[in-house]
Amino acid sequence: METIGWILLAAGVAFDLFGCLGLFRLPDIYNRLQAATKCVTLGTCLILAGTAFLAPDGAIVGKALLCIVFVVLTSPVGAHALARAAHRSGIALWRKSVVDKEAELEQ
Repeated sequence: METIGWILLAAGVAFDLFGCLGLFRLPDIYNRLQAATKCVTLGTCLILAGTAFLAPDGAIVGKALLCIVFVVLTSPVGAHALARAAHRSGIALWRKSVVDKEAELEQ
């Protein structure tokens, strides 16, 4: 069980690292939000799952599982709200973007 916990922790840190790297490397807010939402959500959930495997008692396991549920429910909703607000305030997509589904929905 301890080995599984450490593997989950390492995978979570790797996903968080890739998500943070995406925040610096991707060209516009919409792509950055995608990197942050997908990678960091999965990374955080893996870190919490690893913590649950390494926990000495059930209280920590319960808290870690509740935090996983909270992150999975709130992170995509927050990213969607930020992307919609950015689009409505007129922040342009990257010049090489091909599709703007939000603009199609507003017409």
